[in-house]
Amino acid sequence: MDHALAVEIGRGLAIAGAGIAVGLGCCGSGKGIGIASQAAAGVISEKPDLFGQLLVMLALPGTQGFYAFITGIMIFMRTGLIAGEWTASVSTGVALFFVGLGVGFAQYVTAIWQGEASAAGIALVARRQEESGRALLFPAMVETYAVVALLAGILSIIWLTNPNFVAFN
Repeated sequence: MDHALAVEIGRGLAIAGAGIAVGLGCCGSGKGIGIASQAAAGVISEKPDLFGQLLVMLALPGTQGFYAFITGIMIFMRTGLIAGEWTASVSTGVALFFVGLGVGFAQYVTAIWQGEASAAGIALVARRQEESGRALLFPAMVETYAVVALLAGILSIIWLTNPNFVAFN
């Protein structure tokens, strides 16, 4: 295979990995916020004074979109794509594709489940307003695994793009 073609393939796979991470994370966030919004709208229609307490639970599933965005930007930064200088090998491009896929999938799934957990918390607050602190713990537990996926992605990107740490040729 021609070296220039191989470099372009690696670059394309890294870009695709970043795009998949962002796309899946944002789709999951949209779905999760939609689930929580449906629950919140029903409660707020009868108890509008609870809006402030429900807002945090409504917004929590949106964090996965930001985590996926951070992953995509990290791929672009660490491979030189933002500066216009591709500095990673073809194998690194392939590996970064799978990092983006894994992080994106984790963010997608956790955002949806966090929306479900938020909806459960919203239902609890609707019945027992004094339990809003405890209700917030349900979606926060799901958030833990979204953060784990983000950290695993960041560490993988750093390790895969550090020429002194891992060499793929």
